[in-house]
Amino acid sequence: MTGALSSNPADSPSGRIETDVLIAGAGPCGLMLANELGRRGVRALLVEPKPGTAFNPQANATQARTMEHFRRLGFANEIRQQGLPPDHPTDIAYFTRFSQHELARLRLPTAEKAAATVKRLGGSWSAAELPHRVSQKFVEATLLKHARGWPSVDMRHGWRLQAFSDRGNHVQAQIGSVDGTSTANVTACYLVGVDGARSLVRRQLGIEYGGSTGFKRDFMGGKMFAIYLRAPTFHEALPHDRAWMYVSVNAERRAFMASVDGQSEFAFHAAIHDGEDAEGWNEEDARRIFAQAMGRELPIDILSMLTWTAGHALVAERFQRGRVFLAGDAAHLFTPTGGLGYNTAVEDAVNLGWKLAHVVQGRAPEALLSTYEIERKPLAERNTGYAKRFADSVGLFQVTPELEHDSPAGETARQFAGAHLDAHVRLEFNIPGVTFGGRYDGSPIVVPDGTLPPEDQPNAYVPTACPGGRPPHAWLADGRSLYDSFHAEWTLLALGPDAPDATAFEFAAQRAGLDLQVVRHQDPALRTLYEAPLVLIRPDQIVAWRGPDASAAAQILATCAGHAGPPAN
Repeated sequence: MTGALSSNPADSPSGRIETDVLIAGAGPCGLMLANELGRRGVRALLVEPKPGTAFNPQANATQARTMEHFRRLGFANEIRQQGLPPDHPTDIAYFTRFSQHELARLRLPTAEKAAATVKRLGGSWSAAELPHRVSQKFVEATLLKHARGWPSVDMRHGWRLQAFSDRGNHVQAQIGSVDGTSTANVTACYLVGVDGARSLVRRQLGIEYGGSTGFKRDFMGGKMFAIYLRAPTFHEALPHDRAWMYVSVNAERRAFMASVDGQSEFAFHAAIHDGEDAEGWNEEDARRIFAQAMGRELPIDILSMLTWTAGHALVAERFQRGRVFLAGDAAHLFTPTGGLGYNTAVEDAVNLGWKLAHVVQGRAPEALLSTYEIERKPLAERNTGYAKRFADSVGLFQVTPELEHDSPAGETARQFAGAHLDAHVRLEFNIPGVTFGGRYDGSPIVVPDGTLPPEDQPNAYVPTACPGGRPPHAWLADGRSLYDSFHAEWTLLALGPDAPDATAFEFAAQRAGLDLQVVRHQDPALRTLYEAPLVLIRPDQIVAWRGPDASAAAQILATCAGHAGPPAN
């Protein structure tokens, strides 16, 4: 049963629902997947136990590649208007305590300056979009707004997945309202579990996490205490330049705090020491912990508080079993250094979305879906590895009380700490290689051309059109991003003033039922950048193939859509 089911979920009786894709979980990954499916007319039912989008800030940084995907979907500017005000600094700064000695700082442009300079950047940061400091709560609200705009998407907050079974040609599931008043049976072509670290879907499939957990560090390794707070007088009490993220480094307690709205709201996280019973902490304790990081008493309003555990680098052993898929935290669990968990989850949805749509709509065989795990699992292992490296760099750094002493020895300790933290902040927060360098080498739907990609490293990215990675970016003479010229589905770039005839690709796509457009750019610089006159771009904006002519067009498209093995070189 690869085709679409017959009824629209919005029109079905409450006791029985038929849909193409059932999505369990409405975090960033589930909402992004709903948008990817909805824009393609695929019927999706999304269930989420919470009554709405996140209240707590959660993730605080949207990487540039994620912003490029938001641009592809048409709402990057909307996201960029949220979070920090346009003129607010996005620095990351380290202090002994927020009101005391500054140790290190990475100065970064405001959103306003980033928008003004993005077209002048090249090399590692040649991009359609730059990173944006915006809390996940705002991103989720925007994703939800756009998901609700697709007629084929049925959003059900206050509902949860209760049980499911893979029947071979469909998935049968039971969902119920959180208040217990309503239940429904769902028949779906596919189920995607994006239901978090304690995923019901993963547990019912019997899939375990692989990797490592339980890392113990002075910071970002063990129990953490989170406070979502309002501190109206914080900036007045701060004797330093404003920043986006403030990190407190001292022997008493390590902590960090990210600005949520650029005014008075902050997401604060502090290490919990062995022997402390933070589960029993109250608001008085929260104010005490905040004052330790601040270095003085300061009035705060506590909006919420909770505990969580840092020190994970976990990836599910499988991302798919039959008609059921895992994505987001259900598939991988990060320590949040580098902000990689949320951004990796968004790219899970981007990768899986077009593949599900192609199969449901009969454009590709079910074999295409097996490439989701083949492509995304190694990326999750790569990214959890980078996050662990960043956490080790900051969390294993040893701090002694001498760091705060007003003495020559204290000054020496601060200079030493400052040098380490100055190197660390660039390691963790200047990461174009992590952001843009993820690749799908070895995927059966990528046609290699015998070239090798540049070395994968976190802090440098070399643009390359070597098949399997992000297309090199450029700004066009008319001011548009090259990506803005890409078709919504398959794009064949015909580059240079003497690009070869691409008609064979158009005919082959028409016969295969693939939505492909040939996009011609005569600028010889683009031909040089891509090192080939013809380049096939997948719907998720990944280079699938490049070559000198269209002689093998039919087999290239068959391979890249999951119909056949790679063409002979």
